[in-house]
Amino acid sequence: MKPIKIIVIGPGLIGKQHIRLVNENPRSALAAIVAPDHAQNHVIAAELGVPLFYDLSECLAHDLAGAAILSSPNEFHTAQGIACIEAAVPVLIEKPITASVADGERLLELAKTRGTKVLVGHHRAHSPLMSKAREAISTGRLGRLVSIMGSAQFHKPGRYFEDGPWRREVGGGPILINLIHEIGNFRSLCGEIVAVQAVTSSATRGFPVEDTVAINFIFANGALGTFLLSDTAATAMSWEQTSGENPSYPSYAQENCYTVAGTRGSLAVPTMRLRYYPEGIEPSWWTPFSEEVLHVERRDPLACQLEHFLDVVEGKVEPLVSAEDGLCNLRVTEAIRKSARDRQLVDL
Repeated sequence: MKPIKIIVIGPGLIGKQHIRLVNENPRSALAAIVAPDHAQNHVIAAELGVPLFYDLSECLAHDLAGAAILSSPNEFHTAQGIACIEAAVPVLIEKPITASVADGERLLELAKTRGTKVLVGHHRAHSPLMSKAREAISTGRLGRLVSIMGSAQFHKPGRYFEDGPWRREVGGGPILINLIHEIGNFRSLCGEIVAVQAVTSSATRGFPVEDTVAINFIFANGALGTFLLSDTAATAMSWEQTSGENPSYPSYAQENCYTVAGTRGSLAVPTMRLRYYPEGIEPSWWTPFSEEVLHVERRDPLACQLEHFLDVVEGKVEPLVSAEDGLCNLRVTEAIRKSARDRQLVDL
């Protein structure tokens, strides 16, 4: 079969990773890039040997692509996503699906009406670690789900805020920049979130934006969750620093960022340490657990996501993270912001 021709919209940091993976995969080929008329973008296009378009509509009019990857800044996701959907071009939209819930609802409704495939780029959902964790939960090894504890605590250096002063202001903190990844993982493992309660602090840095957040979750199945989020805590308890999936970060293989517990056992992620009571043994804190480490064949989740996207384009599977899923993650994030602002439980 001929490789699927893909256009990449926004060849920035994550866009360059998508371009590399597209070129490395024998099932896909880069057809064009869409980016502003800047010298560096001309250089990128020349090095890749593909045309550069400044306007997505013009690119789509040339009928070059069988699919698109949208990795432009968040504020462009709605208009560019709609353009792909109206052109009937399957599209992978980097998270968040849009900059607001209202825009996400517009995009989702259009995708349903037109029948265009949309995959939202919550790439951790494609991690073999997450796949193995979902398998352990769905097959009942933990029993009925009771709780999940999570952490995304790390320390962003001073230059991070010097390079982008907007990150010191409301909207530039870890809730909007980092949290949506975690919401996707929590929903993937434990199901729908029906209510949230959050408190924030900016006491450490003293910026107008939050630097630390504590969140409670209520899931539709009755399980409860807690999460600590901070960009000023010097710990290794974050996905980036525990999973080893992004070589940009140092990795601490013995640390975990999630613990999922049920009535018969618990699973620590990403060490994949499983403690459980075998069938026939009554669970009791006086009874020792059986223990094992679940084996995982490690792969780059971004590469896994591209393989899945190509399957979606070919009609072999439905999107693992659909437009509706992406919108649900965004709704939860906005509910957390509202809860922290109003200091109350927010129902979804």
